[in-house]
Amino acid sequence: MNKDNIFADKKDRMSDFNYGKETASVFDDMLERSVPFYKEIQRMICEIAGDFAADGTNIYDLGCSTGITLFNIYNATKKDVRYIGVDYSQDMLDKCRARFSENNLTKEYSLICADLNNGVTITNASVVVLNLTLQFVRPLHRDQVIRNIYNGLCENGCLILIEKVLGNNSDFNRMFIKYYYEMKKRNGYTELEISQKREALENILIPYRLDENTDLLEKAGFAHCDTFFKWYNFCGQVALKSSFYSQK
Repeated sequence: MNKDNIFADKKDRMSDFNYGKETASVFDDMLERSVPFYKEIQRMICEIAGDFAADGTNIYDLGCSTGITLFNIYNATKKDVRYIGVDYSQDMLDKCRARFSENNLTKEYSLICADLNNGVTITNASVVVLNLTLQFVRPLHRDQVIRNIYNGLCENGCLILIEKVLGNNSDFNRMFIKYYYEMKKRNGYTELEISQKREALENILIPYRLDENTDLLEKAGFAHCDTFFKWYNFCGQVALKSSFYSQK
């Protein structure tokens, strides 16, 4: 795994963060060092996805990047499903395709290069995953993305949503961000790296509060929504299109 040192050197001018070839080459390391409890979140996603996966349906990972989550779900799911990864970065999809090819996967899968800001088509889905993706969709388009997911889910389907979130007031925001940056330091990032990446993300990562994300889900029509993971300014939610267990 290549080490993430994209922001290790002082830059005279900071450009917006991008998901091109340089980022794709170190993205796996970036995730493990930047996302709290990353491996546990992956395990939880797979656990939930495995419970909702249904034979003959599709599982979508929107913003699949290098394919870690989709690959993990593939290995954890025993049902006869089709796996669909969507990302707007062809460099990320190339890494994803290489991961799948190297592991000789036999179940059907497809990778689609598309920008969620321009809409997304979801069909016959038992599971849809948005893992640290919705925060990069422009706020103007988020409502439609969630509605499209809801409309494309099977009756017993679920949406798994993991996001960075804002606290309910500025004091909580400052606290949570401080704790998050301390975690990144423990994982080997320098003050310079943290500062420069924060500046690069400033205009493209726009987090909502947890209650704002919940409102999006409820307005789209989801019958039930709950939080399955929370660590300061990171949150995992699962939304059900209908009552799942009562119908099993």
